[in-house]
Amino acid sequence: MSFRYDIIIEYAPLLLKGTLLTIGLSLAGIMIGTVLGLFIGLGKMARHRILSLPFVWYITFFRGTPLFVQILLIHFGVVPQFTGETNGIAAMILALSLNAAAYIAEIFRAGIQSIDKGQMEAARSLGMSHVQAMKFVILPQAFKRMIPPLGNEFVVLVKESCLAAVIAAPDMMYWARAMAGQYYRVWEPYLTASLIYLILTLSLSFLLSRLERKLETG
Repeated sequence: MSFRYDIIIEYAPLLLKGTLLTIGLSLAGIMIGTVLGLFIGLGKMARHRILSLPFVWYITFFRGTPLFVQILLIHFGVVPQFTGETNGIAAMILALSLNAAAYIAEIFRAGIQSIDKGQMEAARSLGMSHVQAMKFVILPQAFKRMIPPLGNEFVVLVKESCLAAVIAAPDMMYWARAMAGQYYRVWEPYLTASLIYLILTLSLSFLLSRLERKLETG
């Protein structure tokens, strides 16, 4: 069986365009998911059970149901309610962000709770408010411990972005499937897609490991 490099070259511009969209979807999901995850994690840690209950339900739902189902619900149900029509890119960003937020919330919660309670008490004794103590004392220490699990979640998010092809968002996997459908080939499109995802995840892992070492030495 011959390996056809010519069809890879033919689809290279489209694969590049799709890869840029994949990176954009992943970055949007990471940034929005991180911000939401922080607030959801803090909400779950609320002292009053009634206040924390909605955040517990949120985390339970998004961690307990498949991302694929969430994408379909958001694409065909949620987005049309606001725009009047489906939008694959908007739906994918929303789905990745909401799903990642549930996992990142647990990472933040575990990281914050891993810090000795005496740190908070010491900060409060110095006249800091609870918010100031969290911002200047607890979170900076917890963040160092959260980098490895956050890195794992970010890598998973990049790989899960391939599901955008299912709702016709023209990401990299969308064009790989188009190549496979046009030429009835399997190895060329999917091996190329695998290689691109591998490069993306290895690059992200490298950047996160550099950040981790920098914080340790700092």
